[in-house]
Amino acid sequence: MPRAAVLFVRIVEALNYRIGRMAMYLLFVLAGVLLWSIIAKAFFRPPLWAQEMAQFTMVAYFVLGGAYSLQLGANVRMDLLYGRWSPLRQAAVDSVTVFAMIFFLGAVLYGGIDSLIYALETGERSRSAWRPYMAPIKIVICLGVGLMILQSIAFLIRDIARLRGEDI
Repeated sequence: MPRAAVLFVRIVEALNYRIGRMAMYLLFVLAGVLLWSIIAKAFFRPPLWAQEMAQFTMVAYFVLGGAYSLQLGANVRMDLLYGRWSPLRQAAVDSVTVFAMIFFLGAVLYGGIDSLIYALETGERSRSAWRPYMAPIKIVICLGVGLMILQSIAFLIRDIARLRGEDI
């Protein structure tokens, strides 16, 4: 494989690993927000921001951890036949089916960027009582989907290398 392809795979996987490991700590943020919400409901006035902040935190955790989950193979896969195949056959099938994933993620990213541009141009806010700006979470969503696309391309390069008898 060309050095540039190997370097691309290594950089993407290192980036997704680090971002995924940092995203794991968002569960602690989520727990803190929900704990504060419970305490505030019991002793004070319920905060307007807690539910929506918990939703935003969960979205960030899910989307930023998506590429890391793909990298670890923790994604759901129909394993009726796949697990019995040789690594070479798995790579051949994966090198074809990865295009469906890239197409889907590309469509999600296209819609996400369109929605992000709208949010930035209009100063879009949530319709809740708290009314936070929507652009920051849309930026996180676009970033996470972009990282999943890069990880999918890295998978494609790995599969092609495996088909050529090389290993990255």
